[in-house]
Amino acid sequence: MKIEGIIRTRHNMAFCIAESVATDNLSEMDTRAENGYVITHITSTRIRSVIASMDDYITNITVAEELCKKTQSA
Repeated sequence: MKIEGIIRTRHNMAFCIAESVATDNLSEMDTRAENGYVITHITSTRIRSVIASMDDYITNITVAEELCKKTQSA
């Protein structure tokens, strides 16, 4: 069974955030910036993997957003 999840979040600095979190993606993840949104698609055959990946990703988005804000204001 294939399990899929998509997280779509709106950001003023979507490109910066997408580039920041994409470096930490697993092979089952794809992240891109599109029209002010960061969109990540996650696939796996195990629900636990999808949930763990989404949990890590949300933490990474939070950190990336703060870092992008700091670099923009520098």
